[in-house]
Amino acid sequence: MPGSDAPATYDAPGSDAPTRDDFPAADGALIADGVHAPTPYVLGGALRRPQWQGAAAVAIVLAVIALPVRGLFKATGSSMEEGFMLVFPKRLLAGDVPNVDYLHLYGPFSIHVLAGWYTLFGYTLTSERTFGLLQHVALILGIFVLTRAWGRRLAVICAVTATFLVLTPIGLSALAWEGGVALALWSVVLGVRALHADGVWQQRAALGAGLLAGFSLGYRPDLVIALCLAHGWLLWRSRRWRPLLIGSAIGVVPIVVHLAMAGIGASVRGMVLDPVFRLRPGRELPRPPSWGHIDGALQAVAEGPADAPWWRFPALSANHQLFVWFFFVIVVGIGIVVLAVRWVRRGAAARHTALLAAALLGLGMLPQALQRPDSTHLAWGSCVSVALLPCVIAEVVARRRLAAPVSLGPPDASGASGSTRSWGASGLARRPWLVAGVAIAVVLGVVCPYYTYRYYLLDARIAAGNKPSGFEVSRGDRDFYFGNQPLQEASQQAIDQLAESAKPGERLLVGPADLSRTIYSDVVFYYLFPELTPATYYIEMDPGLPDKPGSRLAGDVASADWLLLTNFWTGWYEPNASSKFGGDAPNQVVATQFCLVGNYVDALVLLYHRCAHGGGVSPAGIGLGADRRASLDHELANHGGG
Repeated sequence: MPGSDAPATYDAPGSDAPTRDDFPAADGALIADGVHAPTPYVLGGALRRPQWQGAAAVAIVLAVIALPVRGLFKATGSSMEEGFMLVFPKRLLAGDVPNVDYLHLYGPFSIHVLAGWYTLFGYTLTSERTFGLLQHVALILGIFVLTRAWGRRLAVICAVTATFLVLTPIGLSALAWEGGVALALWSVVLGVRALHADGVWQQRAALGAGLLAGFSLGYRPDLVIALCLAHGWLLWRSRRWRPLLIGSAIGVVPIVVHLAMAGIGASVRGMVLDPVFRLRPGRELPRPPSWGHIDGALQAVAEGPADAPWWRFPALSANHQLFVWFFFVIVVGIGIVVLAVRWVRRGAAARHTALLAAALLGLGMLPQALQRPDSTHLAWGSCVSVALLPCVIAEVVARRRLAAPVSLGPPDASGASGSTRSWGASGLARRPWLVAGVAIAVVLGVVCPYYTYRYYLLDARIAAGNKPSGFEVSRGDRDFYFGNQPLQEASQQAIDQLAESAKPGERLLVGPADLSRTIYSDVVFYYLFPELTPATYYIEMDPGLPDKPGSRLAGDVASADWLLLTNFWTGWYEPNASSKFGGDAPNQVVATQFCLVGNYVDALVLLYHRCAHGGGVSPAGIGLGADRRASLDHELANHGGG
């Protein structure tokens, strides 16, 4: 019953008594933290005033999260991804519709939620990163609540493991993926709770599970596989469909509203065809990652000699870590499901229903890791599965302890041992949680320390004032952080010039200097100029979409009053279609209809204004463009056409 202080219940078929595999508290201390510990919430326990031990456990997790937070608020941002989470909600409030008025590759619900957030708390970088932090905390605490079925210590270890995988990939950016995974994880928590709660609590939990699952799809429709795996098994286990389906029907209302606003055709194009079929050739990376070098352009920049954060502990090279991490993610994602199925089939404890449901969610997230195996996507796709690994390690340790008796005394007359006890009755074997904690710390330290511990330490040092923050650009009360001083200087000079010259209501287009190769776009400049109207459907620019011959980009360029074009990413090379050049019509529009107003820091930023006869020079031929075009053609030929 909810609210009971009895130990957690068990699911062994045909028996109400715990079996040897259950590791009751008196023998294994894996389910509860003591014989009279209250039932965890995920297994049907009631919400109650926490004991001091529980409050201390949560405080430890929050302290680990809080340590680098000040540094994360001042860290270098992703000028496109974080930029569009600032710009898209503002465009929504201005009346623009995603998939109709601007390209958006994910679910619409995150934009609507952020639009409401900015209305309440202000349209600033700090406001956006605060929301991103809340998303991260929700995900990490979801892991804590789910793994609380193994006791407080293991829950802390699992939550801390998740912290290293969630905070480090892309900072506090309020991206839809983290929000979608957090909602999906909490839907699994409530789904497992519905299996073990009674009466009205069971109905409420199932209803909430469906509601959060629907909201999760509104954030990231590609989580449908993960959610179907997890909730499909939970439904098969419980056979109670109605509350979950009612909750899901309510949860998908944001998607239905978007379909009504944007139309089915535009929605399918923007959320299915563009990201799954048209974008993939220009963003996918080799599987497995290359052993001898880093494939991802952003990763290669971050790991360059001048940019890589401090790390003097013994470690594999960055490219070798990515190679090993790729296989580690696959083995963990599949292996935990296999073990959980085995334990559930043997009629094991209630906690194994939580393990299998969460493991299936993690398995369904694997495509996110495999479609572009750089450090960000490997962390995103494995944050649930790897966070469950300490529980699995503790289970294995405890099972071995119970299964392997050792001699304690001299043999009797028959030659048998006088008495036995399980192996390692003293030391680490009596503390499966400690073995699990040490093991996961070592595993992360061997497999991916550069992408977990190192960036966590960097942001903690920035928070403590031991390292400088990112390079700030600002306009009024709006600011952003770039990765080095030349980018900062060029951007600030262009910002100051545009602020002095542009008039409210004029149209601005931001893109790469060579518009025949739209590998990235510094969307954050739109955020710094909210009084100017974005002049293009392609606020976010990706290879294979705006640079496709015959796209609407040339017309969008022609509609602009101002162009802010950057050479930040002209050196981008990846072994995929992003290294191919598309239609040159947008560059020709610039040459014939725009004049160059400013060239900042050796063409890192180019500022154009509409003029009567144009300057006659394509932006692809200024500064880095022409030389880099020839270099890319050479690299592309050497790699067999990408």
